[in-house]
Amino acid sequence: MKLIIVSGLSGSGKTVALRTLEDAGYYCIDNLPVALLSTTVERLLQHDNSLHQDIAIGIDIRTGENELATLPEVCSSLNSDRLACRILFLQADNGSLLRRYNETRRRHPLAAENKPLPAAIESEREILAPVCSSADFIVDTSNLSRKILAEVAELAHSLQIEIKSFGFKYGTAEDADMLFDMRCLPNPHWQSELRPLTGKDFAVEEFLRQEPQTEKIMTQLTNLIGDWVPFYKREGRAYLTIAIGCTGGQHRSVFIAEQLYQQLTDKLNDQVTIRHRELT
Repeated sequence: MKLIIVSGLSGSGKTVALRTLEDAGYYCIDNLPVALLSTTVERLLQHDNSLHQDIAIGIDIRTGENELATLPEVCSSLNSDRLACRILFLQADNGSLLRRYNETRRRHPLAAENKPLPAAIESEREILAPVCSSADFIVDTSNLSRKILAEVAELAHSLQIEIKSFGFKYGTAEDADMLFDMRCLPNPHWQSELRPLTGKDFAVEEFLRQEPQTEKIMTQLTNLIGDWVPFYKREGRAYLTIAIGCTGGQHRSVFIAEQLYQQLTDKLNDQVTIRHRELT
């Protein structure tokens, strides 16, 4: 199971990062004192529902300077055969942080009547320096706020991909993010011995593989989708539906969907599922 400690400067995007991890299926806790970290993780490991769910915990300046100094050591002690603990640290330059605080009009955790905002930011940066130096991942969000989503989603491997075959004569796949039409391939339906079979059967696979354009389509589809998946992840997407259609949704689309499922499962680190709409 993975445990990601989300820390960083106030205003650098820790809340956005936690929400992104939550969308990716992580069990998230914000503003946990370091003193409670080991006990909390141990309780979660003992909980049946948590055994199959990764964890993200937000720890920042609010927990106190003395506790933050112990965070790297505590995280190191949590690593075991059951748990891989990593620190994600978010930072930004002073100008970006000042602008964000002016826009939101929120109070900095270290701000006081005798300490202006720039001084509070510098103090926090000094206090968090040991955490930053021991972090496994450092994301600078100064210039582009969406970079938070991009880097964290990539870290979480959050995209769930569904490959779905369908038949155009029963209606298009309205939930598709990417849709491909396989009616350009020879139709096994017109072969009497293949008509009752589906794209999962070897005889149909053999028939379609005899056509040179089948291999070309498969290569191009796999490369196209593999190249574009990272861009969907950078947009913070949690789901991607790829629809493969043919006339009846029984032969060509099923075969291509099955082949694509195998290729993407081997090529990507994301969760890939498959569904044949007309076969069910």
